[in-house]
Amino acid sequence: MVSIRKATFEDLIGMQNCNLWCLPENYTSKYYLYHYVSWPQILYVAEDQKGKIVGYVMAKIEDEEDVVHGHITSLSVLRSHRKLGIANQLMSATHRDMQALYDAKYVSLHVRVSNRAALGLYKGKLNYEIYEVEKGYYADGEDAYSMNKYFSDEARPKVLPYEQSEEEKAQIAQTKPKKEQKDGDDEEDDEEESKNNNGVKNYAEKTTKK
Repeated sequence: MVSIRKATFEDLIGMQNCNLWCLPENYTSKYYLYHYVSWPQILYVAEDQKGKIVGYVMAKIEDEEDVVHGHITSLSVLRSHRKLGIANQLMSATHRDMQALYDAKYVSLHVRVSNRAALGLYKGKLNYEIYEVEKGYYADGEDAYSMNKYFSDEARPKVLPYEQSEEEKAQIAQTKPKKEQKDGDDEEDDEEESKNNNGVKNYAEKTTKK
């Protein structure tokens, strides 16, 4: 059995160990301490029956902008305890306290565009939406989805930048003129196929002349 509870100072080492086992993005001990000292109310851990930390969520509050909102710095669950709903419970707990204690209007996070499992959790179960794509966000150069979960309809913009960019792409695709084909010509998929066809034609002409 796994219990979800608020993190304590003694949990910080266990949280860091869980991070090192699971994620390529790692943080120093001071970074965990900084979050604990600043926002202890929204840090949660998952603890098994033996007292081992098997998952955690580390979050913070951004209150320097016009709209107060939360941000998920890191979420991790050991592989041995995945598919048990632990990540969902951790996130739900910190979401609840962000609203109740800080009156946060929404919460944001970053996720690798290739992380399908995490995207399934964020979009499918927690109702996060892609806000925009941040190019080269990660140290290895991979892009990140910047995602937001809005706690009310009033807090959500009418159109997100990502939605707008997707609409623009669709409009461009619709207005792009199609290649004209001459009567009797077969459609060619790409330039390489055209080159190959020309090569066959030239070879045929040479053998005919002989």
